[in-house]
Amino acid sequence: MNENPATRALIVVDVQPTFCEGGELAVDGGDKVARDIAAYVAAHRDRYAVVATTQDWHIDPGDHFSDTPDFVDSWPPHGIAESPNAELHPALADLHADVTVKKGQYAHGYSGFEGTDSDGRTLAQALQDARVDAVDVVGLVESHCVKRTALDAVGLGLATRVLTDLTIPVSAEQGEQARAELAAAGVSLAPSTAR
Repeated sequence: MNENPATRALIVVDVQPTFCEGGELAVDGGDKVARDIAAYVAAHRDRYAVVATTQDWHIDPGDHFSDTPDFVDSWPPHGIAESPNAELHPALADLHADVTVKKGQYAHGYSGFEGTDSDGRTLAQALQDARVDAVDVVGLVESHCVKRTALDAVGLGLATRVLTDLTIPVSAEQGEQARAELAAAGVSLAPSTAR
């Protein structure tokens, strides 16, 4: 990949304690993904014109929360606005994101493109303002919010990659399904060592 680095953004999806070990909707390996993303950004920040983060920030997301979740359309409460587990993972303390998007206040909000920053801009607007035309997507989790964010990005005409070693799925089977869906939509799947 030889795109001008000034046009590429990194989207760090939902790297929050709520999705990591000990969180309300934990995925095994979440803490490691958080640390690996932090190390990657520290080493390669110059590759990106913009680093954006997204967070589940649920206030009253309706039937997205359930006491009897089906883990397809409904889930146990997680990413509760203003709670410590909804904040960015402590490993990202030195990330210094250019854009911070909160999503899912009153809806499920799987995709980072469904949220807004503190100025009310959508992620798409923030990327457009920075003249971004290519994105790398990482974070939690590959089979859900990373997948939806990447699909929306490619749908907006952005050259989109998911860095496969900086995300994990809920399960191996769901990860395989997500990667097939992403590839079919034109999303590139590459390790973070790719340029």
